[in-house]
Amino acid sequence: MFQSYGNDLDVEHFVCQTNGIISDSIVQNWTQQAYDCYKINSNCAICPITKARYSFKCQMKHVVDILLETQGIPDEQSINNDNVA
Repeated sequence: MFQSYGNDLDVEHFVCQTNGIISDSIVQNWTQQAYDCYKINSNCAICPITKARYSFKCQMKHVVDILLETQGIPDEQSINNDNVA
């Protein structure tokens, strides 16, 4: 389902069908995207995802909150090592 938001009628945003529930799989470990969000203090105004104007509403700040509660402060070195192929 798509829905227009705000005054920008040319942009449609995907309305998530999860009723606001965040998947357990995304809050198991720190990902690079979650870490990047953490580094900018979940400030959507300076986030590259927001600037790219994707068609979905980002929930990463909520994911970061959950990760901080369940996993603690992220370790950048560990995240970088996990992302090396």
